Amino acid sequence: MRILLTSLLALAFVFAGCQTPQQKKEKLKQAELKKKAKVDLREEGDVDFQAFLGRLRKAIAKRDVETLKSMMTEDFGYKLEPPMSGPGVFQYWEQENLWPELDGILSERFVKKGAFMVSPPQFADPSLNYDGYRIGITRIRGSWKFAYFVNG
Repeated sequence: MRILLTSLLALAFVFAGCQTPQQKKEKLKQAELKKKAKVDLREEGDVDFQAFLGRLRKAIAKRDVETLKSMMTEDFGYKLEPPMSGPGVFQYWEQENLWPELDGILSERFVKKGAFMVSPPQFADPSLNYDGYRIGITRIRGSWKFAYFVNG
């Protein structure tokens, strides 16, 4: 009888230590959250760049012209041939239906090229001779500014 009681207690102890499927799922979910929290910083100001990029993406998705104006440089470049910059950018984007293109390029990864963070990354590689649409963001007096969106 003692052996049976001892065996049952040992068996209960072993099964009490096992995780249920729900506990395993919860543990995996916690591990995924920890993975997502890790940020791969490319430079010191990367966190504020990502915050700027998030605000820029939201403003472009909403086509919030006033917010975009505050995020752009005064001499924002929007056409290379002939060179165009400054006011008239939003009218040009509407006329040429460039909002979807801008949204698409903005969803790509940004890399450093000179004083600018540029997208798509192919533009930063001189061996590729990239001549499509591209975005440039630069830091002016400590703040990130949307400097250009051009083609060619």
